[in-house]
Amino acid sequence: MDEVAAATGDAAAMAAASAPMFGVLDIVLLAGMAGFGIYWVYFRNSSKPQSPPTKGYTMQPTLVAPKANDSSFIAKMKASGKNIVVFYGSQTGTAEEFALRLVKEAARYGMKALYPADPEECEMEELSKLSEINNSLVIFCMATYGEGDPTDNASAFYEWLKSEEPDLTGVNYAVFGLGNKTYEHFNSMGKFFDKRLEELGATRVVEAGVGDDDGNMEEDFLTWKDTLWPAVLDFFGLEMNLQEISMRQYRLEIPDVPSEKLFTGEIARLRSYQTQRPPFDAKNPFLAQVTAWRELHKGGDRSCMHIELDISNSKLRYDSGDHVAVYPVNDPALVNRFGELLSVDLDTQISLVNIDDQSTKKHPFPCPCTYRTALSHYLDITSNPRTHVLKELAEHTTNFEEKQKLLMMASSSLEGKELYQQWVLQDNRSLLHILEDLPSCKPSLDLVCELLTRLQSRYYSISSSSKLHPETVHITAVLLKYATPTGRINKGVATTWLASKKPQPDQPPHQVPIFIRKSQFRLPARHQTPIIMVGPGTGVAPFRGFVQERLKVKREGKPVGDTVLFFGCRKKTEDFLYEEEFDESIQEGLLTLHTAFSREQPEKKVYVTHLLKEQGEYIWRIISEESGHIYVCGDARNMARDVHDIIVDICSKFGKLSSSEAHAFVKKLETQRRYSADVWS
Repeated sequence: MDEVAAATGDAAAMAAASAPMFGVLDIVLLAGMAGFGIYWVYFRNSSKPQSPPTKGYTMQPTLVAPKANDSSFIAKMKASGKNIVVFYGSQTGTAEEFALRLVKEAARYGMKALYPADPEECEMEELSKLSEINNSLVIFCMATYGEGDPTDNASAFYEWLKSEEPDLTGVNYAVFGLGNKTYEHFNSMGKFFDKRLEELGATRVVEAGVGDDDGNMEEDFLTWKDTLWPAVLDFFGLEMNLQEISMRQYRLEIPDVPSEKLFTGEIARLRSYQTQRPPFDAKNPFLAQVTAWRELHKGGDRSCMHIELDISNSKLRYDSGDHVAVYPVNDPALVNRFGELLSVDLDTQISLVNIDDQSTKKHPFPCPCTYRTALSHYLDITSNPRTHVLKELAEHTTNFEEKQKLLMMASSSLEGKELYQQWVLQDNRSLLHILEDLPSCKPSLDLVCELLTRLQSRYYSISSSSKLHPETVHITAVLLKYATPTGRINKGVATTWLASKKPQPDQPPHQVPIFIRKSQFRLPARHQTPIIMVGPGTGVAPFRGFVQERLKVKREGKPVGDTVLFFGCRKKTEDFLYEEEFDESIQEGLLTLHTAFSREQPEKKVYVTHLLKEQGEYIWRIISEESGHIYVCGDARNMARDVHDIIVDICSKFGKLSSSEAHAFVKKLETQRRYSADVWS
């Protein structure tokens, strides 16, 4: 091709030497080319419909924010000009609530924070890109759940951060951990995130905060928060310039939609209770029918319920030791009281809409719905309000003394903290009680709905074995009811609701929204392995399932190891739970039962801890020579801690170990999952 082109060029050059500059043919060709050019530019697309101009491309791109990827928090921050992001790991809603308060307070200090972010819904691998944003900061409010575990929504991020090695140089961070000192692994998640972020090159802006739910979590948070913002301002070289801004995060809209478009208690998907579709989980609970309900106490003034829930059509599966979560409904009498005090028709349709259009959380609870639905199904109306709520209520209080009282409790002064501790926490006042006791306090009900936290599911240790009851889940629950210092009678939200679910003849069966949460509280893989169970009161619930499972194996003719239960209650004739069932297991040669009845001998109260000490030599033999397992279920604050200390003492005494060696031995049992606890405070 190159040779042909060269020859053609030579011929043209020779012709040009003996011809005019432009011949007739040249002129025709040039005119044709010019005409084609004019057609190409002006007329080529005239017969085709023109596409409308694209809205995203303008000559003034700063006027239209680029749309951020829903899971990209970095893109959202850049699009909205924000430099702070607050992540939360929350199981009961407290960490999320603290995160929201930090977001709102950031604006008071002249900073812009992204709405609290759920790590489960974000691309956490982007964390290293935070250094691309000037004066940026990430805050983590991380709760510890169970035995030192991350919360469900933070577990994937935790595993990623633990196993990967992202370079977080240039990332500035702060951590507030939430926990309970009655648990052995107190605040392990807060400690992990604080340490791990530093190991990966991030810069700590302020010392990590530690919140203790067994003490005063609110005061712990306020104390840390008071150090956070001055440290942040100092770190970035900013001046203290507090601004008075609206703390509202949602605006009220009054929709007008047909009833079938209203949420009526569903957790996530509209009409999910009318058209149930698996898989069922925390966001899509299964409506289980109550097939059995009976009273377990034989006397006394207390009540303990045994409830059986049908899961036959759910595809839900469980193992002995798992938990069933129940979504309860608030007492209608308390719900109605809000309407009476604030003069609002509770059947009014509402929708609370986030004013931050970059937030993935468009509503604080499923909307649209009615006030009645929100207060019944979605909002926690019985808990003690935190101090920031009191500050908001003060703005809607007309009486001077009442307003000053609220402002005092919302302040950081010693006197204010003491008043809050006494008047709200010790006197056990809910927000509703405050409205009753301070009659000039009249906030709008939509503000109340914004201030209240979400009503959480309640977890119960399953008291049945799926090997014996594959299509039902059993619950063992004490009806909670007590008097407060103000003379009010407080009732447990879930147990009061469950108490009303007793099946009645000629009536449709009651339904309860549930899901199953897997647990590490497991029987040994080998049936021959000896087990020691400690479960006073309703702590015996999972052990009923353990005993059922082992009894079934024994009835099949298979060898089963020692199965020992330490159970305690007040009186044998009143609250000995599942006595007949355990007697049957004893008669069939499976169960060894040690019982402590604390109120039968007024001069000497006997608890399970006393029985453990008496059986010390046997317990040591089981765990040291026979590779046995120990299980503890019940109260974390006293019983579980005492049992742990007794086991350590037994190891020291009968194993001839020093104190440090005994503690190390028990720690090894825990690591091997041969010492397991399912406890609550």
